[in-house]
Amino acid sequence: MLTIDFLDETGQLGEQALEFVSKVLQHASEHEQTGQAELSVTFTDDDSIRVINRDYRGKDQPTDVISFSMEEAGEDEVAIIGETGPRMLGDIIISVERTKSQAADYGHSFERELGFLAVHGFLHLLGHDHLTEPDAKRMFAKQEEILASLGVTRDVYEAE
Repeated sequence: MLTIDFLDETGQLGEQALEFVSKVLQHASEHEQTGQAELSVTFTDDDSIRVINRDYRGKDQPTDVISFSMEEAGEDEVAIIGETGPRMLGDIIISVERTKSQAADYGHSFERELGFLAVHGFLHLLGHDHLTEPDAKRMFAKQEEILASLGVTRDVYEAE
């Protein structure tokens, strides 16, 4: 079971969009067998994600999604062993502005792009990356497998 804490800083997403993202992430969690875990998802705008991208990645430009994994050990950090309770996966931050523009650019629905970005961020939390071509092929194939198994394809997604 995945516990998700949502924060919509934009005020643009309705209950249906949050339920959709929850459904997609729950499915991704089951697919990746994370067990009992927690994460947060924040929806923000291009200006805010640009600042985060600049401060944490050294890239002074907006991006679509950024993930901060709680399971990645940073320099001089010590792993905590023996802690009980759910896995604390980390934080996913998604730009709603970028989601809308990319959906239009790619010719699919806002929901499909939102689901794609949520799964993309989720896989980053689990340690997947796309810095090399083989890693990118594995990660993007896994994303598509997760989304396709839910019926979320590049075609326009119609909410149930």
